[in-house]
Amino acid sequence: MRRREFLGMLAMAASSPGAALAQQQRIPIVGFVGFATSEVDAATLAPFRKAMIDLGYVEGRNVIIDARSTGGDIMRGLALIDELIARPVDVLLAPGPAAARAIVKKTKIPLVAVALPAVQSDPELFQSLARPGGSLTGFAAFGEEMSAKRIGMLREILPGLKKLGVMNNATDPTFSAWGAQTMQEARTAGLEPVRLGLTAASTAAVAEQFKVLADAGGNAMIVIRDYMTAAMQKEICQTGAEMKIAVIGQQGEFARAGALFSYGADIGDLFRRAAGYVDLILRGQKPADMPIQLPTKFELIVNLRTARALGLAIPPDMLVLSDEVIE
Repeated sequence: MRRREFLGMLAMAASSPGAALAQQQRIPIVGFVGFATSEVDAATLAPFRKAMIDLGYVEGRNVIIDARSTGGDIMRGLALIDELIARPVDVLLAPGPAAARAIVKKTKIPLVAVALPAVQSDPELFQSLARPGGSLTGFAAFGEEMSAKRIGMLREILPGLKKLGVMNNATDPTFSAWGAQTMQEARTAGLEPVRLGLTAASTAAVAEQFKVLADAGGNAMIVIRDYMTAAMQKEICQTGAEMKIAVIGQQGEFARAGALFSYGADIGDLFRRAAGYVDLILRGQKPADMPIQLPTKFELIVNLRTARALGLAIPPDMLVLSDEVIE
């Protein structure tokens, strides 16, 4: 058979109804890179997976969710993003601004991001909340904006509080800025803030920052949630218990890991809603025209077990308002 005839037959086969059907039947892939631990990321993804099922998706049949975790290693995260882009995936799902920024710098694949900054615009991520204008859309989460509320709750429990530690990921300018905002809220409340910059996802780095706070005479700490503090949440809460320092978190997983209490946007609800955006994108909608939405559900979780271990009493009105009380 001549080469020209052979190539012609290949072209006819590729354009046949069977080949077109095979292309149509390709299962769409949703890629997720979590910068925390696989355990934390699995818990984060659980409500997303459940919502996808509710929308009619069955993993392996009409969707593939390719989820990967870095354990707090940013360089590993960049490599995993490259792998998902090369696969390629149809939609990317990001669990925070650090992952989102890394993704938009590398690809124009549609991205749904959760826990974005609650600002009107972000030059690196979106033009405006109402009209993102690029490959990214998603859901913002009030974090540092609710610091004053957390500080107020903490002072009800510790009325004699004078110094407050603020722990944040010191390797990322976004989280450093969030830490600075919380420190300003502490000053406004008449407290002396102690900056605790976490530079590595290691037990030694956590212990070092707790020692800084203890040496300064502090007995309470607010943790700014990001991929590094999330990866070390167990170590942070355990060290707090050992050193009799009250740890306050932004999201529920910190209270469940042993923090005194947590208060913030319901991240699980945001990931449930993210499934709806992923569904719309898979059906052809463009992220540029999909507004970045704000949280509508907030949760207060109190850990009474930790309160007893620290010798603290939780005010009755705070218990009444709690969405969950860990005995």
